[in-house]
Amino acid sequence: VFIAQSRASGSHRDVEDEELTRIFVMIPKTYTEEDLREKFKMYGDIEYCSIIKNKTTGESKGLGYVRYLKPSQAARAIEECDRSYRAILAEPKNKSSESFEHDYYSNNMRQDLRGNMLPFCMQPEFCSFEKTETRIQEPVSKRLSVVSRLPFIQEQLFALFDLVPGLEYCDVQRDPHTNSGYAVIQYSTAASAIYAKYKLHGFEYPPGNRLTVIFLEDGNDSSE
Repeated sequence: VFIAQSRASGSHRDVEDEELTRIFVMIPKTYTEEDLREKFKMYGDIEYCSIIKNKTTGESKGLGYVRYLKPSQAARAIEECDRSYRAILAEPKNKSSESFEHDYYSNNMRQDLRGNMLPFCMQPEFCSFEKTETRIQEPVSKRLSVVSRLPFIQEQLFALFDLVPGLEYCDVQRDPHTNSGYAVIQYSTAASAIYAKYKLHGFEYPPGNRLTVIFLEDGNDSSE
């Protein structure tokens, strides 16, 4: 692929710096910058590697950047590296990196969950959960409450919970006095709600922000 530039875009090197030489990858959280460099140095000369970390805990978010000296090297890395790295060209530095990281993570997370959503009876982990965990005297219903430290975006939360079959509605509610997120989710069956709670309670969305998912009374007999 040959990438042309506008005459008004400045020097060729400026365009390369911002758009064509930096790639964004999903990596194991145990990776160090040296591990990242070792995995990607075969594709070209690396200028730097960096790992995105949680600002509070200092732990890796499982995401990183690799900057090459030439666009052709970055392109080769994207084409030839293992698919598990989900390598793409990074957004220019003058754009919001946090929103880019969030969109990248949420898109890939939805793909992973979609690939993992087999019929309930085919998943051993769900069958064993159904036999053991439901013995706990917790009121089960088709309706769930979702709480987060960060505010929700309606479309993104709907897309996340819609991965479990039977979603009837997703109602995101905002508290004008706090910055937290709250939503009510309802499924057509209690089985779907149980599975959604099992899969998504404690799930980090976006990275570093754990969802709290609990059952809400829906007016039906929970003994069913």
